Amino acid sequence: MTNSQLKRVVVTGLSAITPIGNNLTEYWDGLMTGRNGIGLITHFDASQHACRFAGEVKGFDPHDYLDRKEAKRMDRFAQFGVVASLQALADSQLVINHLNADQIGVMIGTGIGGLKVLEDQQQIYLNRGPSRCSPFMIPMMIANMAAGLTAIHTGAKGPNSCSVTACAAGSNAVGDAFRLVQRGYAKGMICGGTEAAITPLGIAGFAAARALSTRNDDPATASRPFDRDRDGFVMGEGVGILLLEELEHALDRGAKIYAEIVGYGMTCDAYHMTSPVPDGRGATRAMELALADGELTPEQVSYINAHGTSTSANDVTETKAIKKALGKHAYKIPVSSTKSMTGHLLGGSGGIEAVATVMAIANNKVPPTINLANPDPECDLDYVPHDSRSWEVNTALSNSFGFGGHNVTLAFKKYHRG
Repeated sequence: MTNSQLKRVVVTGLSAITPIGNNLTEYWDGLMTGRNGIGLITHFDASQHACRFAGEVKGFDPHDYLDRKEAKRMDRFAQFGVVASLQALADSQLVINHLNADQIGVMIGTGIGGLKVLEDQQQIYLNRGPSRCSPFMIPMMIANMAAGLTAIHTGAKGPNSCSVTACAAGSNAVGDAFRLVQRGYAKGMICGGTEAAITPLGIAGFAAARALSTRNDDPATASRPFDRDRDGFVMGEGVGILLLEELEHALDRGAKIYAEIVGYGMTCDAYHMTSPVPDGRGATRAMELALADGELTPEQVSYINAHGTSTSANDVTETKAIKKALGKHAYKIPVSSTKSMTGHLLGGSGGIEAVATVMAIANNKVPPTINLANPDPECDLDYVPHDSRSWEVNTALSNSFGFGGHNVTLAFKKYHRG
């Protein structure tokens, strides 16, 4: 398709369920006030684990939206996905009915899926035998179920899929949804990422890989992206959902518009299972592709929501990549990691960070990087330490990088009718 045939795509609904708030308002307020969402694990007894803290979602009650039987037949990651999708639809005031259902789709990514169900059913299998396993085990644990159940609960009958690209899954889902609307395969897409992997095996596995912080004596400061004293990432859980719409469809129904999505860059390092390529060339190229896709120059970028995991490998590599992609302009803009507050939501991180990026554009406010007490000399950009900042945000990038070498960058900008 030629550029003139591509549809413009806008964001008309947002939602987030996170360690710092269970809806959009709470989440954004948490970001703006630098709220810490990290604490000791309560989901299970973590006393024997090397890492005993995480960014848990607090006070989430799926029964506010789902009846008890429905909720019981969903893993927590799917509950998050369905509830947040309902919130985003309510925020957008889009009603899905028989007239438009075929034109509204769902794309929700996850890194792991129903890990808690898998762990629980394995114990039942070992202790009580195979005949006692739940008939709902498979449909509860498979990764696509957040997207499938969201369609069931919203009536969306358009394109439906699930990206499973580790920590890039949420951003891949948003980017793929953008492409579907841009090319006319859907009028609207519910999209984002969800994760609920704060489980005994989830924590044990990442700790065994030496990926997690072990700052058990001070969890609140454990997630410290770009800080020289960082010692690993902090696991988080939750979901971020965006409703993307074809511009004319949104205008026809008088929808409010938060921002326009204009670019999507996707690459692979093809280097290592868990480590980024040291010179950051894959991440650089993802940003360059997103800019080219959106017909943007580096000088137009106003803000970057960094992947910023608080690991030694990522933070230095991402800093290099940003400087290569933006040149000298990289030193003139704020770059922040909201993972400092929420922890790392794995496949859900791209969802909540895309929401944060869009809200930064809509409000001309940039979230901070908290816990940045001693900046790493190799991380020398403006990471907005400690406090949020008023800033004219016209164009912003959101970065997500995942195990397997996946790199994704999304580009958003302020909506203008012309």
